[in-house]
Amino acid sequence: MILCFLMLLALSSCYRLPDLHLYDWENPAIDIPLAEVQLDLYWTYYDTDWRSEWYYGNHGLPGGWDDEDRRIFGELEYVEPTHFFIYRYFTGDVGNGKRLNKKEAYITGRTFRAPYDWGYWDILAWNDVKTIDGIQSLNFDEKSSLDEPIVAYTNPTMYGSRYHAPRYQNSFYEPEQLFAACEEGIEINQNLNGFVFEEETNMWVKKLKMYLEPLTYIYLPQIILRHNYDATRMVDRITSVPGTANLSGMARSTTLNTGISGTDAIAVNFGVRMKQEMEYKEGEQVDIVGGRLMTFGICGQNANRVSRADENKDSERHYIDVMMQFYNGMDSTFVFDVTDQVRERYRGGVITIVLDMDTVPIPKRPGGSGFDAVVREYDQETHEIEL
Repeated sequence: MILCFLMLLALSSCYRLPDLHLYDWENPAIDIPLAEVQLDLYWTYYDTDWRSEWYYGNHGLPGGWDDEDRRIFGELEYVEPTHFFIYRYFTGDVGNGKRLNKKEAYITGRTFRAPYDWGYWDILAWNDVKTIDGIQSLNFDEKSSLDEPIVAYTNPTMYGSRYHAPRYQNSFYEPEQLFAACEEGIEINQNLNGFVFEEETNMWVKKLKMYLEPLTYIYLPQIILRHNYDATRMVDRITSVPGTANLSGMARSTTLNTGISGTDAIAVNFGVRMKQEMEYKEGEQVDIVGGRLMTFGICGQNANRVSRADENKDSERHYIDVMMQFYNGMDSTFVFDVTDQVRERYRGGVITIVLDMDTVPIPKRPGGSGFDAVVREYDQETHEIEL
């Protein structure tokens, strides 16, 4: 019997990670070595230790990434996927030709093997989404034509989007982690080129390697509130946050086949939490508003194919807006321009905003102090703050 054996590897920016294997008893022979994907490896292309920049969840310090953070945001880093969809497209005698039919498989485990017809094949693989509460934000658009790519996207939330998402009034749900791999023009030839004989199974096997890459990227925003404690009034100026924020100018979708994100700019809604008396530089005690969000990244590119920040094709501005409540019960929407940081960290990373609360006016009515770091406030006043 002739079998084809496919191996899927997770891709790190530094080195090839160790192999894992997936198995399906039903059809073909696709072996998927997968690797443990770790967020810290993915930041190494900055030549910095991202944890040294991450004060909100600094490991080893009191108030780090704790159980409450996991409940709100999930795990800090990527979690190794264990279930995959495999689509195999047959193109007949023409490599990279029109797709004639499709065979689907769902893999749980480590190895997947299947018989193949002679000719050429395209193979697409991506992970199944597993969530704690069973609610999934990712949607997949599969066209009737087999030659059309599969697009992953999310839908709008109930929250408004005020900044730099011109086509949409509402912000969008953040996607779950998504990994994919696609290989086209794979030849299964009758002369057995590229095949090896397995004595233990008495089969000829062809081993094909594919590399899983992340198509969603983790950002870790943190707003450092210096001098939040007002010694005169003996109260904290900012006392709480409602729990959500937006990051604007990000892609709404991505294409599984190419890894290229969509060109539709949206604001991504994400959760935030306030932690008090956290340790900052030189031991300074600060309060921090922070969280974790997943996005499809910058519009119109595959971040895995970008090697330097100056290669970005980003034409969008990126703002973080978050509402905070003051000690007098009034609230204010803070808006920060983080465009440079997002472009520098095009595969995800820490986004840091340092805010000196001695310079921030206290609001006197609901809806805001008029404070706005970058965008003219819809509340009439604008206060420019040195960040």
